[in-house]
Amino acid sequence: MIKVGIIGVGTVGSHVVKILQENEDIITARSGKKIIPIIGVVKDTTKKRDVNIPLSSDINDILENPEIDVVVELMGGVDEAYKIVTRALKNKKAVVTANKALLAYHRYELRDLAGSTPIGYEASVAGGIPIIKALREGLSANHIDAIKGIMNGTCNFILTKMMNEKAEFADVLKEAQALGYAEADPTFDVGGFDAAHKLLILASIAYGIDVKPEEILIEGIEHINSEDIYFAKEFGYNIKLLTIAKKSGDEVELRVHPALVPIKQMIAKVDGVMNGISVIGDRVGETMYYGPGAGGSATASAVVSDLIDIARHTQNSPMLGFIKPLEKSGLTLMNRDNICTQYYIRVTVADKIGVLSKISEILGKHSISISSFLQKQDAKREESAVLLFSTHTCKESNIQKALHELSELEFVELKPAMIRIEA
Repeated sequence: MIKVGIIGVGTVGSHVVKILQENEDIITARSGKKIIPIIGVVKDTTKKRDVNIPLSSDINDILENPEIDVVVELMGGVDEAYKIVTRALKNKKAVVTANKALLAYHRYELRDLAGSTPIGYEASVAGGIPIIKALREGLSANHIDAIKGIMNGTCNFILTKMMNEKAEFADVLKEAQALGYAEADPTFDVGGFDAAHKLLILASIAYGIDVKPEEILIEGIEHINSEDIYFAKEFGYNIKLLTIAKKSGDEVELRVHPALVPIKQMIAKVDGVMNGISVIGDRVGETMYYGPGAGGSATASAVVSDLIDIARHTQNSPMLGFIKPLEKSGLTLMNRDNICTQYYIRVTVADKIGVLSKISEILGKHSISISSFLQKQDAKREESAVLLFSTHTCKESNIQKALHELSELEFVELKPAMIRIEA
């Protein structure tokens, strides 16, 4: 028998209890042992919760309880969660967590502390999609060439609505909040930070690279507007918030940002609150994973799958997929200035003669060639025009320099906007 204590019995925690109790027969048959939730720890024990286990507000009722075999951490946050998981591991209790922020900052410290004590974290990335197991086990024979993912349902819902209904960001965000897809303060989601935490976890498994969120390129979707949607539709793109890991020689690109994605690509067809992840291995080629990236039941399903692995003893495999460091990889994080891709640029200007030639001159000065161009009249400014460009492949540093120079021109009325193109 495996006895489980759950820290944080909210939406996900409640579903974990229900799955363990209502699906006990199939879980026992598959794991070989009964997995029993025996206590939950919450901040407020007076709050009504639809669970059939004792609740406590004292963390020691789990961490210092010798009967508890596995601690399930679902409280969220970084610092306090790190202290609690550290205590659990020091007490030789296995840990299962859905906390991507905790792992984004402390995955290597926890790996080293755990040693042979199991840590499961399937639920930390893409909810019910078993992407951790796919990378750590199913694709373990491969060098991973690239990962491209849609891993934030809030952003994907907003961008899908903007593309399909030509709606503005602020209006769709309000709808997402009303539907419960977005928080009252949506910055963590729409700013790209949630997706970045998930990307770093996958990058550790794929490349053995230890990077913190502050070290990678992260951009959100707040600046996307109807002109960007118009350009995307005209040239056969969807706009998605992408998480990208890409190996280039002995460097790894890690970035999160909105991107124009050709509609023919499978990843471009992932709509609404769903998640999708494309992984390219050097032997298997491209594999695609699709499903619910959040929600109590889907995330709890991933938590319980880790509990089953622990019961089977299969979770004694190395936490991040490497028994020893890669001696020959030498992989390091690519400087964001050296990223090379195509770009889309939006510039709002006074509608005057000579404006286009001056912009072209600046782009050429920074070795940026134009692939396509559209001009629209600004709906809000009668004497203004919106110029929409896409470029051929060029360096990130050159684009940033050109954008800065364009913003200094007297006829440029709004700060130029840019979206990367992932073709």
